[in-house]
Order: sequence, then C-alpha cells, then structure tokens
Amino acid sequence: MKFLSEPERIFSLIFTFVLFLSFTVQEISAMQSTDQQKKKIGYETTPLLPNSKWHVHDGNRPQPPVVTPGTCSTQKKPGTPPSDAIILFNGKDLSKWTGKGGKANWKVENGYMEVVKKTGDIETKEHFGDCQLHVEWAEPTVIEGDSQDRGNSGVFLMGHYEVQVLDCYNNKTYPDGQTGAIYGQAPPLVNACRPPGEWQTYDIIFTAPVFERKKLVKPAYITVIHNGVVIHNHKKIIGFTEHKKVGKYSPHPAKGPLKLQDHGNPVRYRNIWIRPLKNYDE
Repeated sequence: MKFLSEPERIFSLIFTFVLFLSFTVQEISAMQSTDQQKKKIGYETTPLLPNSKWHVHDGNRPQPPVVTPGTCSTQKKPGTPPSDAIILFNGKDLSKWTGKGGKANWKVENGYMEVVKKTGDIETKEHFGDCQLHVEWAEPTVIEGDSQDRGNSGVFLMGHYEVQVLDCYNNKTYPDGQTGAIYGQAPPLVNACRPPGEWQTYDIIFTAPVFERKKLVKPAYITVIHNGVVIHNHKKIIGFTEHKKVGKYSPHPAKGPLKLQDHGNPVRYRNIWIRPLKNYDE
C-alpha cells in the first residue's frame, strides 16, 4: 500500500473539494431553473375577456415581441427607425421603388430623394396593408405659385388613399386639399405646417379596408400626426382618392404599394420606413 506524500495529500483534498463545489453549484442552478419553470405568472381562474380565449391577467398569453425604439429626427439629421421597421428609403438609392417604365427616376442626393418633373409617380415594390408609416418631406425653398400649385405632392396608402403634401405655410387653398388632408374628403384638424425648406414629418397609422366577395365589409381608417400634432384621429376613409368627385371603393387586394406623387414640384423626401401591423397575440 502506497501512502501519499503531504503535498500529494493536500492536492487530492483540494481537487476533491473543487469537484464537490462544482457539482453543488450545478445542482443549485438546476433547482433554481426548475423552480422558475414551476413558478407561474398571472392567473387562470379570473374571468375570460369578451370574445377572447384569454383570462384577465392570463400568464399563458403570448408575450409581446421586444422592439428597440428609434430616435427622433432633427433638421440636420434623420432619426433611426424602430428595430422591426422596413426601411423604404435610406437616403442612398431607390432600389425598393419602381416607377414609369419599371424604374424610379427621381433624383437622389445628400440623403434625400427629390421629385423630378414629368418622370411620374413612384411606388414601393413591396406591398402593405395595416401599417405604421413614417415619412419626412420638405417643400422647395423657392416659393412659386399659390393654392394647389405650391409644392404639391402626395402620400398614397395602398396606391389609392392620399394624404396631401403641399406648402400651406401662409398659403390658402380649399380645406380638403391642404397639407395633411385626406384629399377630397377631410381637411386636417389643424394646419401644422413648417416653413418651406424645413423637414416635416408624417406619422401615419393606417387600417386597410376589408372586402369579402368583392363587397366592402369594413372601410379604411387613418390616423395622421403632422410634425407631432394629431391632424386626423382614426378617421374613416370614404373611398379612393378622386379629384372633383366623391371617392368610392372598388375591390382590391389586401395589400398594396406605398405611392409618392409627381405633381410637377421638386418636393423632397427622406427617412421613410414602415411597420406592418399584426393582430394582438400573433
């Protein structure tokens, strides 16, 4: 029988202690993990919510996905979008857009796109339904024309429903055609325009219309925030955008393009992003 020397005996004791400590830590960690799994959040004995399979404070209800908020824009620099946003224009190119002849022919420079007269409207290649849309735009600093002939353009949801872009800073026009109007349908609640040349923002919440068997069963609704000011609050849209006549609905797919209008004025756009909106618990 071989006896261990004193150094060997000390080393063996230390090794045994470290091994024991390692197993103990693993067991404690496993027990804590099991306890956390067993611990329930919320309640299952509370009443069911109306038209829902979920109880009040139901801990089994799906957790909302985590989104990192973006940052606000300044006159000098566009902000950043939320982490789940689809960037439609990043200030560099029009690769996500199409136009007359299959190509978007607007000018791109210095981080913005600019309408080029007679090149036609442009629209996104990707189509959307319910959404949160952010658009920044600026009117020409050289003031020409008045009423509808001053800095005219437009943002069309699904290619059919227009929020008017116009220079209405000290410029009167018919109310349902001024800046922020649901064109031909509803004037904005207020005129929140900035002076020409300054960057302005539209933040839009859009609920798409619903058709069943080519029949309208739910109209579109829109909320618009212009430069931080609410100008439409869940306003019903009565139909397609029309000029000099009442708009009506016509059946179309559940998703459509975002369109920007060429009305012959060099309006600029930057920092355009969109978040498709899903139903709760999806």
